[in-house]
Amino acid sequence: MQRRKFLGHGGALAVALVATLAPEQVRPASTASASTTAFGGSFVRDLARDLATRPYQPPDRSLPGSFAHLTYDQYRGIRFDPAHALWRGMGLPFEVQFLHRGFLFEDRVDLFEVADGHASPIRYSPDMFVFGKTPRPTDDMGFSGFRIHAPINRPDYFDEVCVFQGASYFRAVAKGQNYGLSSRGLAIKTGDAGGEEFPAFKSFWLERPTPGTNAVVVQALLDSPSTSGAFRFTIRPGSETIFDVEMSLYPRNDIEHAGLAALTSMFFFDSNNRAGYDDYRRAIHDSDGLAMWTGRGEQLWRPLNNPARLQMSSFVDPGSRGFGLMQRKRQFDDYEDLEAHYEKRPSLWVEPIGATGEGAVQLVEIPTPIETNDNIVAFWTPKQPIKAKTEFAFTYRLHWCDDIPIHSDLARVTDTACGIALDGSRLFVIDVVGDNLKALAKDISPQVQVTANPGAIRNAVAEANPQTGGWRMSFELVPGDATLVDLRAQLMDAEAPLSEVWIYRWTH
Repeated sequence: MQRRKFLGHGGALAVALVATLAPEQVRPASTASASTTAFGGSFVRDLARDLATRPYQPPDRSLPGSFAHLTYDQYRGIRFDPAHALWRGMGLPFEVQFLHRGFLFEDRVDLFEVADGHASPIRYSPDMFVFGKTPRPTDDMGFSGFRIHAPINRPDYFDEVCVFQGASYFRAVAKGQNYGLSSRGLAIKTGDAGGEEFPAFKSFWLERPTPGTNAVVVQALLDSPSTSGAFRFTIRPGSETIFDVEMSLYPRNDIEHAGLAALTSMFFFDSNNRAGYDDYRRAIHDSDGLAMWTGRGEQLWRPLNNPARLQMSSFVDPGSRGFGLMQRKRQFDDYEDLEAHYEKRPSLWVEPIGATGEGAVQLVEIPTPIETNDNIVAFWTPKQPIKAKTEFAFTYRLHWCDDIPIHSDLARVTDTACGIALDGSRLFVIDVVGDNLKALAKDISPQVQVTANPGAIRNAVAEANPQTGGWRMSFELVPGDATLVDLRAQLMDAEAPLSEVWIYRWTH
């Protein structure tokens, strides 16, 4: 959970070292084998299919003594020398830097470069790294992952745009953003009382891009006790960074609770749950809400929470058109944090390619006492289990962006606040903003349509908000003896919706 404490400093681990290397020195060789292998379109799928026929073997986690118990600061002191980056000096629009093993990242992953239809293993060497106060290793340590650099913010500098490291986790940024939430290849049994299973990428193939292209392709082999899998990522950095993900799973066992396109984030507090947080900042979160576009055409907004007890919510859908964890508050004044700059954290929207079939968007909210824990998980779960000894394919697009990348005529929720009313009931205040609200005639008075299950609603009111140019919905919740209440509200003009649907789970 505290892996984000390290990952938040991922971009700071590179060190600008200057060296002049011959091309053969720039391209690292591999630990696994010096030979090359023919690489075709089905290569990784064939490996995954074959892997599923054999018993699961856990990844190699063995480390020599000096690296087996590295502290956070010691691991941060191990820095990759950019002069050894893959594709450096080749006039290509991407470079790759490699990540050392140690600290939280014990698993060895195999890396390969693909060029001219052949895959060549990438060879570990301690010469690639500066070790700081950690003794230089004499063993073949191997890699724990890699990060891709490209000139995303200015044409003369290669910024870090994404990183793959730890189990099946990866994350990315768009232009002008800082790292925040993560995605992962697959989640299994998240929130299950018997414990979660963490599939891991064990091998990656980095396809050498052509000059002038705006995309790079990464393929990955995934494995876990329940399934093997093949992934193909087509990555296009920019003002919105796009990952096209093609996934094929080959289960060893039936998977009852598969989390597809899984997203992991952090929510500590905001104006909807500020009580009890003694902090100078106004809010602390990488994401403030879950957005959904359902197969029924509804657009939903579910503000996140840091609950007192584990909460799992399921939003059943005949076929999702998209969902994502969003960071809607985009001003420095929303957070007042000069170090973390939460206003620059990405939103991440999942766009299924093709029909998803019946299933549900699952949201898991885990209590956390500190902001360094990732405590929010969201993913798509098919209605039917994924059966053993079959092939299951799922294709989707990830948008690392500022806001939902779909056009909507409906106003969007920009803030949710909650507090105690004078009589002890709960007062909710919800701001919505949209161009359609600006066009409302002066004599039109929108209505708030709100329901509670269980509990009772009083004094539902809509009023114009001249500070935002939008409207404000407010109402009082009387929960009675209930300790959990599901709420639903929407700004309406007669029978026509003016805003997306706001949904919320209040807990006591």
